[in-house]
Order: sequence, then C-alpha cells, then structure tokens
Amino acid sequence: MNAWTAWTTQGILSGTGGVDTVEIGPIHGDLTLHTTWVDGKAALAVQYTGATDWFTVTGSPVPAATERHARDIHQRMVEAAKAGGAATAPHHDLSEAPRPVLDAGTE
Repeated sequence: MNAWTAWTTQGILSGTGGVDTVEIGPIHGDLTLHTTWVDGKAALAVQYTGATDWFTVTGSPVPAATERHARDIHQRMVEAAKAGGAATAPHHDLSEAPRPVLDAGTE
C-alpha cells in the first residue's frame, strides 16, 4: 500500500495576479488550495473558495520525496498565492531541510 496524505487551506486572499492554472489561466480572490502527496509527488489544485470546480496549479505535480517535503511545498504555495503574480507550483530544493510549519494559534 502506498503512503499518501493531503492538505487543504481555505480562505487564501490572493495577491494581484493570483495563481496560474493549467485549465483557465490565473485566478484570484478568495481561494482554496489542496495538495495531495502520493508516489513521491505533490499534486496542487486550487479553486475559488466555496466553488465546486478545481483547477491544476501550473507546474503541478512537484517531486516530493517525503511527506514533510510535500507539506513544505503546500505551505510555500499558500505563501505564493498570497503574494500573487500568477503564482505557479513551487519546486522543492531537496538539498535544504523542510521549514518548520507552525500550528494555528502558535506564535
């Protein structure tokens, strides 16, 4: 059985230019990001929060050797969406250690 996991972040207010998608180009506004990690790859999808249609983030899937690397990619994509500029899937540098992720409510 293959290991897998997924993360979803809702209510991301994108910066100007939003997130670039394969299917429809850039989307912006109140977005939800979903990342699924399976078979060493992180697949990133985005939607308008509350909508039913999901769109593939340009550059997805991204190689992610471990679950921790995939989680880091998810967090980097959240940050990229907030920055805008037609953000695309971040590629993880496996030579650097994953950054710590703070839990909600942690300072």
